[in-house]
Amino acid sequence: MSLDTRVPAVPGTVLPAVPARRPARPATAVVVAAPVSLSVALGLWGIRRQNTLWGDEVVTRQFAHRDLSQIWQTVQHIDLVHALYYVVMHGVFGLFGGGLLPLRLPSVLAMSVAAGGVGLLALRLAGPRAGLLAGLVFAVLPQVQKYAQEGRSYAMVCALVTWATYALVAGVARRGRWRWAVYGSLMLTACLLHEFAVLALVAHGVTLAVSRVTRPVLRAWSAAAAGVLAGLSPLVVLSARQAEQVSWIGGPVRMRYFLVVAALGLACALVPLGTRGPVRLTALAVPILVLPGLVLLLATPVKPLFVDRYVLYANIGAALLLGAWTDRFLRRRSTRTACVAAVAVLAALVPPSLALRTPGSRSNDATAIGAAVRAAGRPGDGLLHLPGQYRFLASADPEDTRFLTDLALARDAVSSDTLAGVELPARRIAARMLAFDRIVVVQATGAHSLAGPRERAKTGTLRRHFRAAGTVRVSGARVTVYVRHRGPAPRPAACPEAHRSPGCAVRTERVRGDARPPA
Repeated sequence: MSLDTRVPAVPGTVLPAVPARRPARPATAVVVAAPVSLSVALGLWGIRRQNTLWGDEVVTRQFAHRDLSQIWQTVQHIDLVHALYYVVMHGVFGLFGGGLLPLRLPSVLAMSVAAGGVGLLALRLAGPRAGLLAGLVFAVLPQVQKYAQEGRSYAMVCALVTWATYALVAGVARRGRWRWAVYGSLMLTACLLHEFAVLALVAHGVTLAVSRVTRPVLRAWSAAAAGVLAGLSPLVVLSARQAEQVSWIGGPVRMRYFLVVAALGLACALVPLGTRGPVRLTALAVPILVLPGLVLLLATPVKPLFVDRYVLYANIGAALLLGAWTDRFLRRRSTRTACVAAVAVLAALVPPSLALRTPGSRSNDATAIGAAVRAAGRPGDGLLHLPGQYRFLASADPEDTRFLTDLALARDAVSSDTLAGVELPARRIAARMLAFDRIVVVQATGAHSLAGPRERAKTGTLRRHFRAAGTVRVSGARVTVYVRHRGPAPRPAACPEAHRSPGCAVRTERVRGDARPPA
């Protein structure tokens, strides 16, 4: 005989909700370990990218090799928004050296930490299987794979925003000032690494608004958000003086990926997705997926600012939605169907994953540019950069320009606390050019400004007194040899096998003697 111990319901009373059962520790361990392991494996796969660097990574390496006082002096002129990241990388280089692996491994580790955090978020909001799937989806997203192998701050920002989001959910679920202190600290650090992380703070505010959380929670979040904005405001004020740094953004940069992922995520959000946590999964994922990128896109008519990596953390929302939707899909399908779908998805990801690990996956190849300069130049030749602010593109390896004379340079980058050095006045540049019979000219592809007096002096002197003997086009630049009008022209410069780098497209062009210099 069994006893019924249930308490009878009394009309007009509301029984307290039974809290969701906490997932078992083994399940939690798998949800974290599997995405972390996959992310690390993908990050290490082809991490050297055929031993090439692109321009932004050259900048990171240059800054990180300077001492802290030099970093501070340099960011007064340029790249103040990345100052904290350069300090971090200075410490990494001090411990492990300045090779390719120390440059990129911090991003690999940061993205793996982010993958584990995404898995925990989905576990808390939709269950263990959704958590596992969300973490795995995050790790294989093409944009995540790309920036996991890049020596820049974006992977670290993504990891910090991920765990700040987890602290937000924990703060809503349970009382405790320390949880909001953790949230505020993580968000502030993310914003100091890159200012546009503040848009994730706005997305979190929207999540709380649509979730109708209690007033104490809103007050706690508002206090934490105010602290983040107060801590960030000095950087915003000071970096506004360097707004010219983003003048190269003529319109949305690589917007297609954002639109595709946002569309997929929103399509998943249309399906009812089970939630177990203090906020609905869609209420958390949709704002962080859509809002940051949408804000930057709406600002385009006033000031173009949208670059895909600036809102890399939008992939958190995409992974949460795709993971929860996949969990729902698998519940309604046979194991065989699920395996076929998984194989199809993985097969579709292979081509972009392979492409991301080639030098051509970035907008330029600084290693190939330097190799082309080295192959085209002869000891004692002159060297010009058009425009001078892109001088760093040819400095991936100092040996590439060691035997050439930089005709425009007055003070090098380190001694002048700048990125590209300080150039001579326009007249002196022209005078120095006339003392050389051969000049190797490196022009950055798509350089937006050759209108300054120094650039006009360079191009005008080349036009009047030199002729182009040959051009090599590489990813991100054209390397042209100019010779004086007198005497026969030498053979066009090429990129011989001995000096060829993976990104060096050997295409030598004969140019007529009256050809104009690159504009």
